[in-house]
Amino acid sequence: MALAIRELLREPPPSAEAIARFIAANRFPLVEGSSTTFVFHGKADKVKLRHFIYGLPSTRPMKHVEGTDLWYVTEELPPGSRIEYKLELFHGNERHWVLDPLNPHTARDPFGANSVCQAAGYETPEWALEDADARPGSFESVQVPTRAFGGQREVVLYLPARMRPTRQLALVIAHDGIDYLRYASLKAVLDNLVHRLEVPQLLVALTQSPDRLREYAGDKKHARFLTEDLVPWLEKRFPLQQNPSGRCLLGASFGAVASLSTAWYYPGFYGRLLLQSGSFAFTDIGESERGPAFKPVVEFVNAFRAAPGKPVEKIFVSCGVYESLIYENRSLVPLLQRTGMDVRFVEARDGHNWENWRDRLREGLSWLFPGPLWMVYE
Repeated sequence: MALAIRELLREPPPSAEAIARFIAANRFPLVEGSSTTFVFHGKADKVKLRHFIYGLPSTRPMKHVEGTDLWYVTEELPPGSRIEYKLELFHGNERHWVLDPLNPHTARDPFGANSVCQAAGYETPEWALEDADARPGSFESVQVPTRAFGGQREVVLYLPARMRPTRQLALVIAHDGIDYLRYASLKAVLDNLVHRLEVPQLLVALTQSPDRLREYAGDKKHARFLTEDLVPWLEKRFPLQQNPSGRCLLGASFGAVASLSTAWYYPGFYGRLLLQSGSFAFTDIGESERGPAFKPVVEFVNAFRAAPGKPVEKIFVSCGVYESLIYENRSLVPLLQRTGMDVRFVEARDGHNWENWRDRLREGLSWLFPGPLWMVYE
């Protein structure tokens, strides 16, 4: 229990004025070393903390301070942790999940928003925030003809500031690219890293699938679209490096599966992969318990594990230790290393979410494409 709570409860029940002073004087959740106390103030029959830490019970009942509308629960969180959570409020037969009213920190994703707990030692990376000194890149929406799917597909391009027609650029294809912009601050990250010379100027193709659970699950049509339709179309219109080391596939969750499978179907065409929290479900025996959406993923990953080859030269892999996919990602890394590919694996005290993926972008991109700063100091 946090010291501030202990002081408040020294003479229970605390008065309404004492609770008001306590709330005004503190930031929530209350973080003291590895101890984090979540607090709710309001009327309810019961309150539960619902957090997204795989390996711990996802629901923790909060303790009610008798005679008040105050509730609390304490969790032990290692330094540097970042977790997302909600509060579950019970009123009679009704229950609702809500953001923590006392915590201003939230994170968004395609399904809504969660409250964010920043444990001791965690800070939002300053390179992920907008910098007025960094020249902004621009966006261009293009329609790319595709024989793989028929018709055309919209792709949004990030063009770096001061792009010169005589300077050849590396190409990064980002699966769920629009979501990376919305939820992982991708534009600010790219603007800042280019400005600070941590990466060279990059052209980033932001793709968004209309049926990602199918197309990203090892689908050969998707791989064909990227490799035979999108890349040649871009290379005809922009000053791109037309060699494997200048081509990178980026993706998180199912997008990481799409990145790895595309490179595997076209070995030697791409030179770089940035895989984040990949949904690399596999089976050694029996059926996967991941559900029907994962069936084609399991088929691909099992086939890849049996004959990985050497699809690219360098792979950056990241995963959160608080997500269920940590086992699959840890299992994949030794296999990748045995192929002779250059592999870097990074774990974070975070979960399966966009800000975890945001926080790993600097290390991943600057390792795969080191800019002049790293070329000098490494």
